[in-house]
Amino acid sequence: MTPVEEYEGAGELSWPGETWRPVGYRLTRHQGMAANGMPVPGLFRIDGDLDLRGVEVPPYVIGSPLTLRLADGRTMTVTLTTRDGQVLSEGHGPSRCLCC
Repeated sequence: MTPVEEYEGAGELSWPGETWRPVGYRLTRHQGMAANGMPVPGLFRIDGDLDLRGVEVPPYVIGSPLTLRLADGRTMTVTLTTRDGQVLSEGHGPSRCLCC
C-alpha cells in the first residue's frame, strides 16, 4: 500500500447515541495500487491516532465504526482500536465496497 494522503487538525467524533465531541487527529491514508499504477477501488487503510481531549470512550465503542468530521467539513468512518485513540480502518470486503 502506498501512503497517498495525510490528515491532521481539529475535528469532531461521534458514535451511536453520542453527539459530536471535539478531537484532534493525525491520520494517514494508504491506497492499494495495481501493477499499472492505478488505485484499486476500495482497497485502502487509514491509520493514526486521535487526541481525545479527555473524552471518555465507552468500551463498546472500541472496534465499532465511528464518524470523524475533519476540519474541512468532510467526514470519514474510522474505527478506534484502543481507548487512548489509536485508529485503524481498512477498506475492501462485503461491508466496505461494492466489488465483492
